[in-house]
Amino acid sequence: MKSLSFRKDLVGVQDELLRFAYKLTTDREEANDLLQETSLKALDNEDKYTPDTNFKGWMYTIMRNIFINNYRKVVRDQTFIDRTDNLYHLNLPQDAGFESTEKAYDLKEMHRVVNTLP
Repeated sequence: MKSLSFRKDLVGVQDELLRFAYKLTTDREEANDLLQETSLKALDNEDKYTPDTNFKGWMYTIMRNIFINNYRKVVRDQTFIDRTDNLYHLNLPQDAGFESTEKAYDLKEMHRVVNTLP
């Protein structure tokens, strides 16, 4: 497909692509960003488009794939992995009973009573 014809077809599907982008993102700014990214990717990959095939379908596929990749990136960036080994005591509140002598005495007394059980 000649570059001029390709660009003409690209401009011709912009409104439909914007509506599709808005359905995916539900945000006007994100939809515009997705449309722009899709258009740039299509222009970069113009040579991969096979003439006389479904141009609109090709564009929708590019947009959908970009949306999915962006979504996965956002989820991956927001995922927190706790790499601590059994450091559960780090999450205890400040008043967990370790600084109180009365509670330390109660803990010792409890251990003594448990050890005397049959």
